[in-house]
Parts: sequence; C-alpha cells; structure tokens
Amino acid sequence: MPRRGLMLQARTRWLLLGLALLCILILFMYLLECAPQTDGNASLPGIIGENYGKEYYQALLQEQEEHYQTRASSLKRQIAQLKQELQEMSEKMRSLQEKKNTRANGMSFQGTKEQIPSDLLEFLHSQIDKAEVGIGAKLPSEYGVIPFESFTLMKVFQLEMGLTRHPEEKPVRKDKRDELVEVIEAGLEVINNPDEEDDQEDEDGPVGEKQLFNENDFVEGYYRTERDKGTQYELFFKKADLMEYRHVTLFRPFGPLMKVKSETIDITKSVINIIVPLAGRTEAFAQFMQNFRDVCILQDKRIHLTVVYFGEEGLSKVKIILESVSREANFHNYTLISLSEEFNRGRGLDVGARAWDKGEVLMFFCDVDIYFSAEFLNSCRLNAEPGKKVFYPVVFSLYNPAIVYANQDVPPPVDQQLVHKKDSGFWRDFGFGMTCQYRTDFLTIGGFDLEVKGWGGEDVHLYRKYLRGNLIVIRTPVPGLFHLWHEKHCADELTPEQYRMCIQSKAMNEASHSHLGMLVFREEIETHLHKQAYRTNSEPVG
Repeated sequence: MPRRGLMLQARTRWLLLGLALLCILILFMYLLECAPQTDGNASLPGIIGENYGKEYYQALLQEQEEHYQTRASSLKRQIAQLKQELQEMSEKMRSLQEKKNTRANGMSFQGTKEQIPSDLLEFLHSQIDKAEVGIGAKLPSEYGVIPFESFTLMKVFQLEMGLTRHPEEKPVRKDKRDELVEVIEAGLEVINNPDEEDDQEDEDGPVGEKQLFNENDFVEGYYRTERDKGTQYELFFKKADLMEYRHVTLFRPFGPLMKVKSETIDITKSVINIIVPLAGRTEAFAQFMQNFRDVCILQDKRIHLTVVYFGEEGLSKVKIILESVSREANFHNYTLISLSEEFNRGRGLDVGARAWDKGEVLMFFCDVDIYFSAEFLNSCRLNAEPGKKVFYPVVFSLYNPAIVYANQDVPPPVDQQLVHKKDSGFWRDFGFGMTCQYRTDFLTIGGFDLEVKGWGGEDVHLYRKYLRGNLIVIRTPVPGLFHLWHEKHCADELTPEQYRMCIQSKAMNEASHSHLGMLVFREEIETHLHKQAYRTNSEPVG
C-alpha cells in the first residue's frame, strides 16, 4: 500500500511539472509574438516608391496595434484555459490521493489530515463523539430510541415500511444499494489492511499467508441514522473455517451545512390550469366546486379550471353547477370539454392539457374527490419549474368516516375531517395521480399512455417517464392535499392486474388497522361487554 501511494505521488509530481513547462512555453510564445517584427527585405515607406503622409503611418500603427491586441487576447485566453485545466487536474489528483490514503488507513482520517482543514476534521470527529456510538445516551422514554435496521448482502429488514415498502426487501433505490455496497467494501478494507491500533490478530492461511476476507464472509450488518450527526454502521464478518467473528464499526458523519443557492421566486403571476376528468359523480363534483370556490376563486384568484366530461348522462347537471358558480362568484375562467366515449382518466387529462392554447401554463392534474388548500396551490407553484422540475405530492387519504366516527351519530362536516391522524387516514404513497407540471414538459415527454383503459396505471406510466428523464421529480407529502373517501367499485372488465390494484386500494382506503381489527373482533368484544354488564348487575348492592 505505501509503495502504491509513492508511485501515485511521483506520477502527480511529473504531471504537474509537465503542465508547468507547457505554461512556460506558452508564455515564451506570447513574448515572441508581442516583440516588434523586422523584415530586412522590406522597403521603408518614404525612401523608395511613393511618398506617404502622416495618416498612412497612423493607420499602419493602428492596424499593427489591433493585431497585437487580438493576438495578446488569444494568448491570454489560452493561458487562462491551461491554468484552469492545471487546477482541475490538481484537484483530481488530490482527490485520488485522499481516497487512497483514506482506504490505506482504515477509514480513520489519519491519511487525509494534510488535505482536510483542521477545523473540518475536528468537526467530523466531534460528530462521532456526540453520536451514540461509543456510549449510550440518556433517553426520556422508549419512544426516544433510534432503532437500527439490519441487512445482509441481498436483503434489508426495515421497521418503517409505509404502504409500499415491505418488512423484508431488496434495496431498490440506487442510493441505498450503493451505500450498503460501499459500507461493506469499507469494512473489508479495514479488516484486510488494519491500523496498528486496531484490536485484532492476523490469522494465517494454510500456507502461512494472511487470510483476506471478501464479501462472501459478510454475515450481517446494522445501521441507523441520527439526523443531525450521521449514520452508524455495525458490520460482522466470519470465515467459514474460523470460530471468531470480525466486528467493524463505521460512522459516516454529516458535515456542516453548505449553501447551494439562494434565490427569489415570484409566483404572483403564475396561473394554474386545474384539469379534472369526470364521468357521472355529479354530487361529488358539486362538493368539489364548493371547495374550488372557497380556495381558488375567493382566495387564490389565479386559476383556470378545465373539466373533461365523458358521456351524456349527468352532463347537463355539471353544466348547471358550473354556470351557477360562475354567476354567483363572477368567475369565467373555466372550460368544459365533452367527450362521447368511455371514461379514461389519462385520455381526459391529455385532452385537457392539449386544449390550452395560451402558451406555457402550470397544470394540476386533479380528481373530483380531492380537497386542496390555498397553501397547496403555492406549493404547486414553488416545486414545479419548466424544463427542470415536476411536482408529485403525496396525498393524505381519509378513511371511511362511517367507521372512523362510528361512536358519533353522524360524521362531522368534511372540513372537520381534514386532520392528519393515524386512525383518520394515511399517506397515499402508492398513488401518483395528483401532480403539478408545466405543459411543455408534459408534451415533451409524450404525455399519457392512452392504451391504458379503465382504472389505474396511466399515472404510474407517466411518473416513470419522468424518473427516466432529466427532470428533477419532487416527491413529498404535503399537508394541504386530501383524498376524500368514497366507495370504490372494481369493474369485472378490468384486467387481472388492474382488478388486484383496485381491490388493494379499496382495502387500504376503508379504515386503519386498529379499526379493522375492532370490526373483525366485534362479536368477541360485544360478548365480553355483555359478560361485564352481567357481572356488574349481579353483584349485591351495599
């Protein structure tokens, strides 16, 4: 390892020396170009030939001066470019040297002290000292514990599952895969190239050579992240023919905060075109328009509504609702598009997006059972940027109010149901239908897959297109976006995959785990209550 480090240092010095000589050569050429040129064969004006006046010599001098200035500017640009290349090469070589030194010294920072500023190195070590690595922290209760998640070469076992993650799964996200691979490789580097202070003995192989561990010797690992300090890794390795385990503890400290950019965003003139595909469900549309009036017309006032209606049944009632809101609130920024065909959500949103003929616009793909706030509309504007970002908020989906509020005579009004509680709803992290994106981005990426028929699937296809493109996808739960409960009907015409997704969604939408459990064990609970009441009534008084 030291010999390879010396070779790398020697190559670095030769590279820097070569670039320096190249800079000196360019400077020498610059001096030659700037020196006055003489030509022994050229005749001097005024001695042979015509007589030249003062203007001629001034023009000649000006021409030569412009020539020298142009040449000097060109050489200066070349020198600046060479300096930049020299600096970039120096940084690359320094980065390689730091990485080499870090690996050679078992990830202990000893090999990078010369490269890392002392104050930063001190800060990183302080992060390790503050974390719960070497000594336990005093916690107020069991809820203050930061649990570990465990992993092997192929699987991750996790506590925080949400609705799309599983108790045991392969790490799907690239950053998580790369993280665990890097950690295991770092652990192997520590074991195979130990520091002098490492508390481990060298085992010899069959012929007296030192045994090297590889990834197949990795048994299991644990990791947890303290959000303000860093991530701790506990790794365990074992050779099949050895009794002892090798234990390596690594810590990836979080560095100090760094400013990436600071900007002012003006959204005062940003109009949102809310596109709603619809077929039937006129009562739900009336409720939607009540929320639309309160939020969009009376508060935001920068909204255009596009309703794409499928079929004839219910169309007249939808027209009446729109005309009523328009008349009462003096609102005329809406478009009603009627399609005489079977309902297709992707088709409706696609038609609504292409119907806009006033240039660029921010679109919000919405459903009739969505409730949103004025704050959400601003989040929509802030997190979508043409050619750069699309916004995919995670909706909070409300459970069946008849189950959530079963202990009340009637469920409370909708605006009182909009709370983020475990038994009132869940973050719909498997849904991608609600999105804010600019029209040009939608058209550039190709829009929806119109071959998808019936329920579900079209939103996932569009979402995956963006994931495979160059735009940044902002995916986050937002407090001002709710999916109101409504009874689902899974049609027999759906494909097996669509039907499975529909039933799964229907089950998840109904109630929380605890409320469903109460329904399942209702008879047992009622029997218990009857027994308790009988015992109470049977006890003698006084």
